[in-house]
Amino acid sequence: MGSNHSSGKHHCNQYLNGQGPPSLLQQATEQVSGKYSLNDCQPPGQMTWVILHKDLPGFPRDDTVQISFVFPDGMQTDKHPHPGQPFSGRRLSAYLPDNPEGRKVLKLLDKAFSRQLLFTVATGEDGQDAVTTKTIPLKTEAERGSAGDSYPDSDYLKTVRRLLRDAGVQ
Repeated sequence: MGSNHSSGKHHCNQYLNGQGPPSLLQQATEQVSGKYSLNDCQPPGQMTWVILHKDLPGFPRDDTVQISFVFPDGMQTDKHPHPGQPFSGRRLSAYLPDNPEGRKVLKLLDKAFSRQLLFTVATGEDGQDAVTTKTIPLKTEAERGSAGDSYPDSDYLKTVRRLLRDAGVQ
């Protein structure tokens, strides 16, 4: 994580345990409200979505909502780990089933994005600062893939709604 933390400054990528956000499984089984900084430290970016006429694993009768997040490279502010230093932008896609529950989550994610709660700038293992997700997990694989980033996951929509509610997004 970032260096030179002053006692009066709370960087948006600084977590109480110093290890970054918990896994989706940890978030689903632990109380996470109030543990993480949710201040407005998301860099400028854009969120758009489209409907894909294909289903996600576990949702065979529903189309797919593909959400695209785009963040250009930029300079860090005083809310990031290295103010005045550059960070790498990011392009990321996330997926939801196009059904009533998925549409509710889409609206909540849009609200959270507007409130700058979904992304931050953090220092990676390679020592480089880049845009990364915060504490709200996103499904970034439309096909079966790594366990946390893909479907099927029957509890994902419910878990994300609870985490967003805990972050004050309803």
